[in-house]
Amino acid sequence: MDKIFTITIADSERQFEVKPGETVLSAALREGVMLPYSCKNGTCGSCKGKVLSGKVHYPFHPPMALEAEEIDAGDALLCQAAPLEDLTIRAREISAVRDLQVRMFPARVIEKSILADNVVRLRLKLPASQRLQFLAGQYVDTLLAGGKRRAFSIASSPVKEDEIELHIRHVDGGDFTGWVFNDLRERDILRLEGPLGTFFVRHDESDRPMIMMGGGTGFAPLKSMIEDLLEHNDNRSIELYWGARNAAELYLDSLPRKWENEHDHIRYRSAVSGPGETVADGGFAGFVHEAVIDDHPDLSGFDIYMSGPPAMIESAKKAFARAGAREDRLFYDSFEFGLDVPVSVLAKPH
Repeated sequence: MDKIFTITIADSERQFEVKPGETVLSAALREGVMLPYSCKNGTCGSCKGKVLSGKVHYPFHPPMALEAEEIDAGDALLCQAAPLEDLTIRAREISAVRDLQVRMFPARVIEKSILADNVVRLRLKLPASQRLQFLAGQYVDTLLAGGKRRAFSIASSPVKEDEIELHIRHVDGGDFTGWVFNDLRERDILRLEGPLGTFFVRHDESDRPMIMMGGGTGFAPLKSMIEDLLEHNDNRSIELYWGARNAAELYLDSLPRKWENEHDHIRYRSAVSGPGETVADGGFAGFVHEAVIDDHPDLSGFDIYMSGPPAMIESAKKAFARAGAREDRLFYDSFEFGLDVPVSVLAKPH
């Protein structure tokens, strides 16, 4: 007979129940316990926690973001882990997103502009009677036919509650992104759900300088974060690193250069990794996380925010740990391009 299991968070003693067919994360979100997450398909590692007692298994997706030694040490990806018995876990609880309402809503395309050969910007307008409250860095899901969805970070600042901006990269063979590039028109309607995710600026140690690192369209949530910080006159030091295969894929390169010119506390460095590609003045030839290490061999004093594909995130996590980055001050949003995830597998934080 299907059983309900009780999960206890060790540091706070908070408890919640996991119903049959739920993951630890989906049950936590359902009961209002906000745990870190991002991709929800086992690739990014944002939801990693430690199982102190009890056993879990992975009936949905394998824990691709965990190494074998991490699993042996009791680490688990809570977005995919389902309990086999009552658990005691150690996981970070997030309070800043707890009161934000996650909901489905329509949005009309009011602008579609090509930023690069493979990147389009959409500006979406909410209905007149609706507003979207979100934290800079969060994302929305686009709801598709057949119960599928695609996640895109919000690139605009939360100050615009009736409008959001998305940066969408075209993926070869990707049905949705191909439709966006070729068929989507201004005034068309998209169905969205959000806000989602726990990638946002932490304000608990406001004097710590920040490194923000993006790969490709991973620039989008960082743009939202920086614009939000500027609007609130937060002058913490920001060092922004943006990497791509070539200069053309740095599709809004003039914007961070403008920030750097207008604000003494912002520094920007681009990186291009393609062989033989031209490097901008002051730029870096190589992977973007290598540019960070090149400038900062000791990362122990920084809060680090990074967004981009899993390969970039995983390489950066290992390199930054060797450079002294604190794991509890490392925040990231990792996503695979072109994956449509069935709704039945995703946690629904309602």
